[in-house]
Amino acid sequence: MERIVVNRRVAIGGDGGFVLIAGPCVVEDLQGTRDIARYLKDLTEQLDIPFVFKASYDKANRTSAKSFRGPGMKEGLRILRGIREEFGIPVLSDVHRFEEINDAAEVLDIMQVPAFLCRQTDFIVEVARRAKVINIKKGQFLAPWDISNVIEKAESVGNRNIIITERGASFGYNNLVSDFRSIPVMRGMGYPVIYDGTHSVQLPGGAGTSSGGQREMVPYLTRAAIAVGVDGLFLEVHPDPDRALCDGPNSLRLDMLPGLLKTLKEIDRIVKNP
Repeated sequence: MERIVVNRRVAIGGDGGFVLIAGPCVVEDLQGTRDIARYLKDLTEQLDIPFVFKASYDKANRTSAKSFRGPGMKEGLRILRGIREEFGIPVLSDVHRFEEINDAAEVLDIMQVPAFLCRQTDFIVEVARRAKVINIKKGQFLAPWDISNVIEKAESVGNRNIIITERGASFGYNNLVSDFRSIPVMRGMGYPVIYDGTHSVQLPGGAGTSSGGQREMVPYLTRAAIAVGVDGLFLEVHPDPDRALCDGPNSLRLDMLPGLLKTLKEIDRIVKNP
């Protein structure tokens, strides 16, 4: 198992505890994003959980063309750079276009390939060429063993700092299901695996012009993922998810995190130190 070190601060994989990758779905504004980052940093330090802050500067795959996408690359990366420097925490965001890769690589500790782009060979290769660490989201249309081909594409340019994220599989229309067999299958390929507990409860396009979600199911699925032995969790959080500008139905309220993370730490301890 490769052990990925992010920004000399966070180690992902190996025999250590799980890593938390968390933040709002999208950068909504400067102050709100900073407030969430500060809260998460303080909480994870109290609980001794390695932490990476995530937020998208541009959600290019929204259901409707009228949906809020974020501040765009220039302003979004400026905000993420500020958070990285102010709080001393690694930052992650997703890239959707070749034109973004070089600028994003200057700021992001982890560059993420969105699930819908995980089969785009040239894009994966170019992100892997420039990224310090690349997080590839397994498409909801892929079997877990298919991810080996995606890994080979990233490895082809010499990058071994690869993370794979499971986010559920399509199950009929507007629904996803988590097959937890996928976690040990993909971990067996030699790289850390993250479980996306909030996108896995998404109902894609389920609200007509936006996606629905079942945030009440996140605690159940994340407990299951930790019990299986995942290397980290990916969670979208917001102080008031019902007012979030993106992915509110599947985002967790910030005040749900302390109790959930304490439970997950205890499960992780039991699983890794039986």
